[in-house]
Amino acid sequence: MNFDSIDILLIEDNPSDAELTLNALSENHITNRVRVLKDGAEALQYIFDAAADPSRSCPKVILLDLKLPKVSGLEILKRIKADERTRYIPVVVLTSSNEERDRMDCYRLGVNSYIVKPVEFDAFARSVVEIGYYWTILNKPFCSP
Repeated sequence: MNFDSIDILLIEDNPSDAELTLNALSENHITNRVRVLKDGAEALQYIFDAAADPSRSCPKVILLDLKLPKVSGLEILKRIKADERTRYIPVVVLTSSNEERDRMDCYRLGVNSYIVKPVEFDAFARSVVEIGYYWTILNKPFCSP
């Protein structure tokens, strides 16, 4: 799986949060290739179309919002972790939900990390940079053959 040689797949329907995420990564020299998808149906189609092509490699991390139009982030996570071709792709939920039920559901489904989006801009930017640095530089991913 190549996913068009992307490193970060950002699944986020809020244009402001997507822009803040991209800006924080860019300003901190985490210039990895990022693809932004805006709804759950688009994300599932993109992920599983790419997974069906053996010449494509997987992204280093998927940043996933939970509250998405068409298909929820929980359903996307469930499908990613249930499929042999995609289950090893790290998924970080980056959401405004601080609900215990959401966290429990995500961890039960196999999320790699659950992060509540900080409300304050600088804290949000720091969180995104730390996520990007860890998952794209420090972590050594494994993608199923």
